[in-house]
Amino acid sequence: MFSLQTIFGKGDKFYGLLEQSAATVCESAKALHEMLSKQNHGSVMAAFTATRTREKNLAAQISEGLVNTFVTALDREDIEALNSALYKIPKTIEKFAERYEIVAARLDGVDFAQRALVLERSSEVVAEMIGELRRGLRIDPVKKLQDRLQALESEGDRMLLAAYRTLYVEGGDVMRAVLAKDLFELIEKAIDKCRDVGNIVYSIVLKNS
Repeated sequence: MFSLQTIFGKGDKFYGLLEQSAATVCESAKALHEMLSKQNHGSVMAAFTATRTREKNLAAQISEGLVNTFVTALDREDIEALNSALYKIPKTIEKFAERYEIVAARLDGVDFAQRALVLERSSEVVAEMIGELRRGLRIDPVKKLQDRLQALESEGDRMLLAAYRTLYVEGGDVMRAVLAKDLFELIEKAIDKCRDVGNIVYSIVLKNS
């Protein structure tokens, strides 16, 4: 005899899929930081591509699961929003890596690693926040993580202003400044997308508290 959960689909499977998706975000951010801090460019794009492939597969599984599952642990629109927001982070990181690989020689001496470290730490907070979803939607732990995420975003913004000051005021190579600005903004965009995930998780917790 089948239980209702068996008939309608195991609704909590989305927790695991979202957690796996958040883990790929962490892997991608960590790979970027290692690439920039160790200057290890060998086969780096292969690593990013593999991570993006896993993320695409997970996103597809979540989308397909929403179609085939009658009962979900969270509201469908919330799962869709998280799926979309998580998907965009490795995509943005891969875009940075692709462009950096082309112009790295022109940007020798420009420090992207510190900003990448902020991104890596932001991705770790995102993974913690996603993990909190299956722990009962507790406001206090999620609010503390949200505060950490916002603090990291503010730290990244301060670092970006310092980098711009060096490039625009002290530098004389206009093209170098333009290329660096483009890459800095891609890292900033990835950090902002981590914040977007955090905002969605926080709103889910508030709505269900």
